Formats: sequence, structure tokens, C-alpha cells
Amino acid sequence: MFIAQNVVDGLLSYCNNLHPREGILLVRGKSFNKEIRINALMIPPLPIHSESYSSFPIHMLPLDTSILGTAHSHPNGVLRPSLEDLNNYFGKVMIIVGFPYRNEFDIEVFDREGNRAVYAII
Repeated sequence: MFIAQNVVDGLLSYCNNLHPREGILLVRGKSFNKEIRINALMIPPLPIHSESYSSFPIHMLPLDTSILGTAHSHPNGVLRPSLEDLNNYFGKVMIIVGFPYRNEFDIEVFDREGNRAVYAII
């Protein structure tokens, strides 16, 4: 899996600006065979941000095959998905950004089962 540097920078900035509320974004890119390349972020329609959760009405998403999953912040700094995160998993990837949102070491990527995925920044 590959994530563009501008996506990493955007995630860190967005989450930092919303802290202490959770931020949520859609990640966009291309997926072919087993390779995933994330190259853009998108604010979901009507996002809700609170100190304990973030969400959006999934039925309002556009028909866009470039949407590969979601990214959201954990203001408590925990870089593991909660049961609620896994139950609301959407797409092929879930990115969690943990406080203090300084660099790529505050970002983890997970698959549908909650296993960490290896990624490289391009």
C-alpha cells in the first residue's frame, strides 16, 4: 500500500485542526490487484465531529469508485481500531490518526479484520 505525502500532510493537519474532536475523511485513490495507492482526501457529506466519535450518512456518498475507505482521528492517541470502528468499516482501508498528529508515526492503516497494514509514503 502506498500513501501520497500530501495525503499524510492533509490528514495530520485536518485532525490537528479539529482536536479534541474526532475528524473523519474519505480516502481516494486506485486499487489494482492487491496494490492500493491513496492519493487524495475528501470531506464526506454532512460529517459529524464530537469528542468521542465521528460519522457521516453513508447513503449520501457519491457513486465514486475512487473512494477506497475512511480516515479518522483518535484524540486519545490510541492507534488501534475500536469495536465500533470495525463495525462501521467502509471500503478497503481504514486509517487512524492518533494525537499528537505530528508525523507518519501517528498514523496506522488497518484492514477489515483490524490487522495493521504496511504502507509506504510516496
